[in-house]
This record gives sequence, structure tokens and C-alpha cells, in this order.
Amino acid sequence: MAARGIDLVYGGGKLGLMGIVADAVRDGGGNTYGVIPEALVELEVAHTGLTELHTVVGMHERKAKMTQLADGFLVLPGGIGTFDELFEAWSWNALGYHAKPFCLIDVGGFWKKMTDFLDHASASGFLSSARRAQLLVAASPEEAIEKLDEAARTASQAMVW
Repeated sequence: MAARGIDLVYGGGKLGLMGIVADAVRDGGGNTYGVIPEALVELEVAHTGLTELHTVVGMHERKAKMTQLADGFLVLPGGIGTFDELFEAWSWNALGYHAKPFCLIDVGGFWKKMTDFLDHASASGFLSSARRAQLLVAASPEEAIEKLDEAARTASQAMVW
């Protein structure tokens, strides 16, 4: 990301996969922007080596601030928090609050069963094929960045309903 001049916006923690990603972007000369709820700062999990760390009251404000700061959403394998952030941002897109692109990095097939389910939801009429097509999938970070770049170029041309 840093080599391509892409900033990182994420949840602001120093632990786990995202802490490692933040360190790598920072160590590569990139900018890192974290958004973390006060409660997590108090638990001492905030990353203090970021370009900028925004402290917010709670999770709703965190997701809104991250969405405001980001130009797109690159989604690594994760747990319930990752799912929550992805689907809320995607829902906000559906409601017209933003037109930012999404791409899952499908490391080792992590997202396969979820994308199969989303295909099922689309085939069953609960998710339009255009909306389903918004959630891009890539096998590598490099491919994901390419797909996000392409999607961002066309995002302002048409909203998907």
C-alpha cells in the first residue's frame, strides 16, 4: 500500500493482523489513520505509532468516521467485527450514503462460503445481481488494490440500486 501511495484507515488497534498491517504500512513510509473507541484506548490496545489516531465514543461513531476517511474498503479475513464493519458500510452504500468500492481478500478461500451464500441470496431474489457484483473478491492484496482502483474510477458514474 505504502509503495503505491495508499493510506491505511482502520480500527486503530496495535494487536493482531491489523496491527501488523498498520506497522508494515508505516514502516514502508505510508500514512496510517486509526479510529478507536475510548473503551479500547482504556484497555491499552490503541496503536500509538500511527500518523493519526482518532478517538471516538463508540462503535457507531467509529464506523462512520472510518467510512468518512476511507476511499474504499479492502477486507481481510476477520471475525464478527470485520463482518459488522463490512455489512454496515455495504448497507450505507445501498442507501446512497456513499459510493465507495469493496473488495474481499480471499486468503486460502476464507470468504468462499460467505460469497456462496451471497450468490444464493441473489439467486433467491433478496440481493440484486448488481448489488452482489459490488462486493469484489481478490486472491491477493495486489489484485484487490487493482480491483478497487477500477471500481473507484466508475463508482461516481452510477449508483447501484
